[in-house]
Amino acid sequence: MTGAGDEGGAGAEGALSEEAVVRLRLVIARLNRQMSQAASGKDLTFAQLSALARVEQHGPLRLGELAARERVAVPSMVRTIAPLADDGLIAKTPDPLDGRSHLLTLTPAGEAALTRIRQERSALLARRSGRLTPRQCRELEAALPLLELLLDDSETGPPHR
Repeated sequence: MTGAGDEGGAGAEGALSEEAVVRLRLVIARLNRQMSQAASGKDLTFAQLSALARVEQHGPLRLGELAARERVAVPSMVRTIAPLADDGLIAKTPDPLDGRSHLLTLTPAGEAALTRIRQERSALLARRSGRLTPRQCRELEAALPLLELLLDDSETGPPHR
């Protein structure tokens, strides 16, 4: 790994080179696919898992609020939530503030499913990290804050230096 001030293959203005962007995208996509295949929640789509996690994090939520947080249209969220409710992973309860609306909450079965999937995916990463040397483990841990910065989807503001 390069130091904080090193060029290290970075493109103009500190952005990653085109090759590095492609490699990073492929690594993230492949690792995500492998973690998805390793987990017992294979019958759940990415959208369903994301909705479950969002309800866990922010619930109880109205359907429209969940759709907004997931950045999808309400009809799409209806299609995403229906099987989760049918399978008992999400509960719909009347909204006490608006009788026309329902609140979505995670059920104990939904909590258990999320916990199991997270544990299985973490176990895969733990096994894979066993292949790394102690130095590589430290380097990967040091890179985590940088990877977490990539989670911020806002395009405004100066680059973090």
